[in-house]
Amino acid sequence: MAIIECVNLTKNYGNAKALKNLSFTIEENTITGLIGRNGAGKTTLLKLIAGFIRPTSGDISVFGKAPFDNLSVTSNTFFTDDIMEFPATFNLIGLLDEGSKFYPNWDMGLAKGLFDYFGLNPKQYHRNLSKGQKSTFNMIVALSSHCALTIFDEPTSGMDASVRKDFYRALLKDYIQNPRTILLSSHMLSEVEGILENIFLINNGQKILQMPLEDLKEMAIGLRGDTNSINMVTSGKHIIHTENLKSNQLFVAVKNHFTKVDLEKAKLSGVEVVPISTEDLCVYLTSKSEGGIDDVFDRAKII
Repeated sequence: MAIIECVNLTKNYGNAKALKNLSFTIEENTITGLIGRNGAGKTTLLKLIAGFIRPTSGDISVFGKAPFDNLSVTSNTFFTDDIMEFPATFNLIGLLDEGSKFYPNWDMGLAKGLFDYFGLNPKQYHRNLSKGQKSTFNMIVALSSHCALTIFDEPTSGMDASVRKDFYRALLKDYIQNPRTILLSSHMLSEVEGILENIFLINNGQKILQMPLEDLKEMAIGLRGDTNSINMVTSGKHIIHTENLKSNQLFVAVKNHFTKVDLEKAKLSGVEVVPISTEDLCVYLTSKSEGGIDDVFDRAKII
């Protein structure tokens, strides 16, 4: 069942188009990574889904209803980001108690277990926490709410490496025990791909692709060799990215429409076949030019 459905979703801020005609669905009980560079439109999309803002045009449905200013949608949705605020009158343990009153599926055992594990002070106030501590506390509340739709917008901002690893492990373990729809935005795919089922890649407010993570891993291959050999092997193929290497050598990322015979011929011609990480592939797919940063230096030489 589709939890989120969008058709030609557009959001403008004045003359700037933050989102441009997005159409997609997100299925129930899945973990989807919303991936994109800074400024790609990730936060705007998540705020539309959470019902915080209205779309400029197009349709958006969450749990079968328009999410903006809809209590039935917001009561089943938890949204957290690095600027999330809580009532200033409650200390941290008081906020957990209030969470148990507001969210019908609240898991106090999980909340207090994570709270103790991460060593937070129950008498502290949210506004006095460091950035990393705020992100940690926000994560605890988000996981413990067990909302049918849980949205994390760059959730590990300010966390150190060990806390980030623990967060992702906690998220995955709790998801396995309590399946629900989770959206997780990040511009660092390598950090989150271990827990994702699906990838939704956007750039400049437009959808680039949406597919299972395993399909993305098989989408492209890398080829490295001399220019003539690379050009021969990739003739008629879809080249995603090109890098000029030393001594007339090229590296190219190519959509993987190669047969085993094609790859054997490439190797015989001196071309090396190399894997491409999912994070690098997403960078290539959202680059402004096929050659990436190399193009800047190539143009500088001409000037």
